[in-house]
Amino acid sequence: METVPGDQVADFRRFNRCYTRRIGVLDDRYLGQDRPLGEARLLFEIAERDGPDGVSLRELRSRLGLDAGYLSRMTKTLERQGMVRLDVHPGDNRLRTVRLTPAGRVEVTEQNRRADSLAAGVLGGLDAEQRARLTGALATAGRLLRLAAITVERVDGHAPDARACLDAYAGDLDVRFPEGFDRTDLVRPEEVSGDAGAFFVAYEEGRPVGCGALRRQAAGIGEIRHVWVHAGARRLGLARRILDALEAEALRRDWTVVRLDTHAALTEARALYRACGYTEIPAYADHVYADHWFEKRLAG
Repeated sequence: METVPGDQVADFRRFNRCYTRRIGVLDDRYLGQDRPLGEARLLFEIAERDGPDGVSLRELRSRLGLDAGYLSRMTKTLERQGMVRLDVHPGDNRLRTVRLTPAGRVEVTEQNRRADSLAAGVLGGLDAEQRARLTGALATAGRLLRLAAITVERVDGHAPDARACLDAYAGDLDVRFPEGFDRTDLVRPEEVSGDAGAFFVAYEEGRPVGCGALRRQAAGIGEIRHVWVHAGARRLGLARRILDALEAEALRRDWTVVRLDTHAALTEARALYRACGYTEIPAYADHVYADHWFEKRLAG
């Protein structure tokens, strides 16, 4: 991980202190309700994800990054107060689910009203141009914080997450390519495992949201395949993160050149590769879906 300058760390912490004080995170009565922030946030997340069968505690634990014991204690407190009801998932008796009671829905409605009022009060101290700058900056901060929390991990080419990502990738291309996409073109697990290559999966809150493959193309040359990002995780800069991981893996294997190809329909992919230092070259292989070929020489 890159070393972060101390002044940037200090700026980040200073903003956190200012923001948490302003919205009342330190108060045991968040938004003036008789409830601390942790319980209020849990009620909000249950309301956001409540379905016909409720929401599983496993999903909430992953979403909020909470210890299982702490989440269980909070949920039982809310149950005693009549805010939520705990059940067993009808399709899987190993899963515990939770959903709001009518009283819980009333409290969340009031919570949202007070939160909206607080936000309007903060923004009301600024003029229209300043509000636009602030909300734009917050949107950028949100995207970067999401990206910072995503991990890119090497997995075996046979791993279920690897195959699931490739299935989603193939589905996207089948829609975008005028001629459709034949799944037999996907890399085989043995091509991207062990000495032959590598496969990387990007995870957000435990869910696969992107992938990329690297395989040996020739002596000292690696080929990048199937760089893909889930639609819900695009415009974060994740594709660059995946490319960085693939390039670093190539260097680790002493592959000092990487190549890739792309379809004419994928204009955003070509823009990304050029921005990341790839140069368009003549065709290096006969590939039915390739219209453009790229190469990059890696610096150790």
